[in-house]
Amino acid sequence: MTKGQETAQRLIAIVIIMAMLGVMGIPLTVIVFFATVVYFVWRAVQRSEQQDVKNIFDFYISANEILRDDEKRWYGFEITQVIGEGERVLHLMPDPPPLVYFTLGALYHRAGVHDSAAEHLAYVLEDERGDEHARTQPSPELRRYVEVLRRIEREPAEAPQTMAAIRSLERARRTRAAAMLGESRERLLAVAPSVAAALPTQNGVEKGPHTLPGRRQTPPTVTPSVPPPIADVLRDVYEEEKRTA
Repeated sequence: MTKGQETAQRLIAIVIIMAMLGVMGIPLTVIVFFATVVYFVWRAVQRSEQQDVKNIFDFYISANEILRDDEKRWYGFEITQVIGEGERVLHLMPDPPPLVYFTLGALYHRAGVHDSAAEHLAYVLEDERGDEHARTQPSPELRRYVEVLRRIEREPAEAPQTMAAIRSLERARRTRAAAMLGESRERLLAVAPSVAAALPTQNGVEKGPHTLPGRRQTPPTVTPSVPPPIADVLRDVYEEEKRTA
């Protein structure tokens, strides 16, 4: 169903509802008010849906500017900002396009965050859900995205910058995704021994040359001194008074 057909169906539904309200004897002013409210709500929802799809393609453009030029020195906060846009895009729909996962993984790889890079790139390369062919039951959000994507592919002159970014990212996905995933995993394996060495010993006990692992050194036991009996104290005091007298 095209966008025009969907719009026509919605308008027909509104007209039918208005006619039913008129048959029920509801005043014309109430019907007009109801139709106006429905129209503005529909427009607001439609505008929100269009903005969500636009955010995905804007993310492609911003990410491609960073990924296509390896010699340009990008500030870290610039890359982090685009990564934040991609994470928000990732939560716009329950089934984001695989290209979004690859683009995020490539950005994390560029930023040196190799654990997140490996996670997103592995989803695209090794998870069957990371293939477009596996998306047989799309959400309404994914369906709208694909409709806009196909329209751009049919008429690239309408959005040349967006089309160029998509083609560049798809090319990088085919040619560089596996290499980036392998490099990220190698970096993680190289960092793992140093991280393990920096971890504190178990039970919070440091191992010394004379300390058994996992045991605490018990402090020496101090035996409290017992005071003399009260009778001895009184006897000493009495004898001391006799000598002084």
